[in-house]
Amino acid sequence: MTPGQWSAADERVAVWPGRNWPLGATWGEESTNFAVHAPDATEVWLCLFDDDGAGGEVETRHTLTEHSLGIWHGAVPGVQHGQRYGFRADGPWAPDSGMRFNPHKLLLDPYARAVAGEFLTHPAVHGHESDRSGRPVQPLRRDERDSAPYVARSVVVRDDFDWGEDRPIRARWRDTAIYELHVKGFTALHDRVPEELRGTYAGLGHHVVTDYLNDLGVTAVELLPIHQFASEAHLAPHGLANYWGYNSIGFFAPHGAYAAAGDRGEQVAEFQQMVKSFHAAGIEVLLDVVYNHTAEAGPDGPTLCFRGLDDRGAYKRVHARSQDHRQPDAYWDVTGCGNTVNAENPAMLRMILDSLRYWVTEMHVDGFRFDLMSALTRTGHDVDMAGALLTCIGQDPVLRHVKLIAEPWDVTGEGYRVGEFPPPFTEWNDQYRDTLRDFWRASTDGVRTVATRLAGSSDLYLDDGRSPYASINLVTAHDGFTLRDLVSYDHKHNEANGEGNRDGSDNNRSWNCGVEGETDDAEVLALRQRQAANLMATLCLSAGVPMITAGDERGRTQGGNNNAYCQDNPVSWVDWRADDAWLGQFEITRTALRLRREHPALRQRHWFEGRPTIRGGPKDLAWIHPSGREMTGDDWLDPHLHALGMFVSGDPLRAPGPRGEQQRDTSFMLWVNASPAACEVTLPVNDWVQSGRVVLSTDPAHPVGTTVAAGDALALAPRALVLLQEG
Repeated sequence: MTPGQWSAADERVAVWPGRNWPLGATWGEESTNFAVHAPDATEVWLCLFDDDGAGGEVETRHTLTEHSLGIWHGAVPGVQHGQRYGFRADGPWAPDSGMRFNPHKLLLDPYARAVAGEFLTHPAVHGHESDRSGRPVQPLRRDERDSAPYVARSVVVRDDFDWGEDRPIRARWRDTAIYELHVKGFTALHDRVPEELRGTYAGLGHHVVTDYLNDLGVTAVELLPIHQFASEAHLAPHGLANYWGYNSIGFFAPHGAYAAAGDRGEQVAEFQQMVKSFHAAGIEVLLDVVYNHTAEAGPDGPTLCFRGLDDRGAYKRVHARSQDHRQPDAYWDVTGCGNTVNAENPAMLRMILDSLRYWVTEMHVDGFRFDLMSALTRTGHDVDMAGALLTCIGQDPVLRHVKLIAEPWDVTGEGYRVGEFPPPFTEWNDQYRDTLRDFWRASTDGVRTVATRLAGSSDLYLDDGRSPYASINLVTAHDGFTLRDLVSYDHKHNEANGEGNRDGSDNNRSWNCGVEGETDDAEVLALRQRQAANLMATLCLSAGVPMITAGDERGRTQGGNNNAYCQDNPVSWVDWRADDAWLGQFEITRTALRLRREHPALRQRHWFEGRPTIRGGPKDLAWIHPSGREMTGDDWLDPHLHALGMFVSGDPLRAPGPRGEQQRDTSFMLWVNASPAACEVTLPVNDWVQSGRVVLSTDPAHPVGTTVAAGDALALAPRALVLLQEG
């Protein structure tokens, strides 16, 4: 496209041609280049916003005259970093065929590095005519109200952060222990974090936080979504707002509301300093990323960004040929959020990859957990493990070396793909979660599946050549009951969410220990704390990578709410007061993580083989019946067996050290009894390990330091766990 005809000699245009790369706003001392992908638009405007001196704004529009390869671009001289801007795009208004251009709607730059302000619920943010609540009145009629007063602005950013000596930690997967937390909720109530920093990136990077996490023993934090997000319209009438952040709209921008320094670009440096502080403390930073859908929701949702630039390319359609005008346009939704990002589309695929690389190279994060990853793997409508996005990530020289975690499902049955994601991906293992929850409430039909989960879930990952660390083991996560609520409630209590307690899962596999909810019954409280300790200790000692949910190590409760996505308040925030904390849970967690960290026998990178690691030595793994003998085939089929011994040999380990040397460690015996009755367990008589001592216990009769000998019989309390270490 050409800029048009000159009207006079020596004339200059206000917008220089610029270039069509990189996408987004690229600041320079002479000019700032703007480039945005909108292949079917007929006209695109760059809109600059400046303060008017009276508390309002002045909007200046510049027509982008250059259009090449589907990208509109231009360079504007004199634009400084911190400048607020957006785009408007015109073109066909044909919703039935996926064309929703509307120049009355201010659009966020998909590549904006920072976002100022917030997105408000208002009819004007919809491209079509709608009522006050956002419901469509005339979905096929273009709405001509200006959305600018109700949407956030993109911000021009100059990145000159001094990283100093900061380098990727690159901790091995087998040495990793993940801690899932929310940026705001972790410090919002923290009395030792300066008040002005609570709930922010700066607060999270404070030494009080990093000292606590180091003391606990985790090696990586997994941050709930920090990409710029918007709240769902249906929450506003209830006085609620999106808290978790799984409603992204700006995939390059750290969420502005989490910055103490401001949201006109300051949030970028504040996020970077937080990462630098974590790295200085030896802790990796992983991001929970939500590329599978956007905050624009279904076709009746707001026009905030992609819908106004390239709706047909951005989102998957029910019909394979969305351009077929004989079929009405309908989004294909496998995310439950109204739309599914079309990762097959080259522009959206490029956006996702550019975003991932940006967070690694410019923001120094160490990896990603992909929300509803199966939705992004689809070729057409079919899950495809050799599809575009997985293939691109696997061969990318930057991304293939960072930590990659898939949530291996979406909201459909065929999207459930636990155990199927290709290297280098690891996976959230919900089968581990469900099995361990059932085991400790004595609801399993024996122990055979429990043993498989404790040993790394070889049924899921061994057959395709992956290691035990492919399993990200979890008992709880942000989504569902906290650990305390898991042992305190039989049923969800989500009334505060405004959906009549219909939201959230009913498949909690929880047990309230005899009383629903909070109680002052000392016996019930003791049982709950023991059950929580059993679950936490088992998690930390299993083969694979443990993931702990923030606050579970101190008994955080949400009052039985198992879907607190809209509770941006003390319901979701970590309570740092000692008076209601389960402080014994912290000690159990810290001890279990320390043992795991100090003993390679408890975090081996190879699969157990059930045979000796050296001629004449013990098996690397042996399963022991409570009677003291090895488990038999009939034992594994016994549906009434709820106690098991797991012997792990450390002398020597099967895997050699980094220089080929033989590695030696002590051996361990883990006894678990999920039965409501006491169980006598006998330590097997053998030729290799003659004595040991208790190093972790939830049984008051066998405290840490208790010594034992081969052949001894231990009376293991109901619902208790004991870990013995050789020597």
